Amino acid sequence: MSRIAAILRRGFGVVREHVGTDHLGNKYYLIPEQKTWTGRIVRAKRIVEAANAKEYEYMEGSIPMEWDAWIRGRRKEPPSIEELLKNESNREQIKTKAKEVEEKDRALLAKEYKEGLVATPARIAAKGHAAATSFDKQEFNEEPTSTANTFQPGSWMPTSKKD
Repeated sequence: MSRIAAILRRGFGVVREHVGTDHLGNKYYLIPEQKTWTGRIVRAKRIVEAANAKEYEYMEGSIPMEWDAWIRGRRKEPPSIEELLKNESNREQIKTKAKEVEEKDRALLAKEYKEGLVATPARIAAKGHAAATSFDKQEFNEEPTSTANTFQPGSWMPTSKKD
């Protein structure tokens, strides 16, 4: 159906202009503003032809930010290759700087733990939810647990509390 519509569009003068392709293989097109044969004005459209055409395999981030801004109309001109490369290198620099800062912070924290300037965090593995009455208690619980589909009537009897 879409092929027939595309053939009809081309036949009646609706032509898309290839604007660019990103490093993932997505192709970007601009359909300029046009008048139809009835005199109606059709506004310009920006479309992307995904490299991965299956809709269920599409993931967020499959379109670079710069191209996404162009598709959504937040920028007038499509991004240039130089701009894309510059932004990618900036993102990589930010990631490496963040790793360095994180490593320095871990080293400083370890030094402060060693010197006794900061209390070491307690590593308590408590079971259950904090709102439960039995939270962080080591007592044996005689309450029945859920057995879902395997429950057999009469298989559990409550114990006497007088012991």
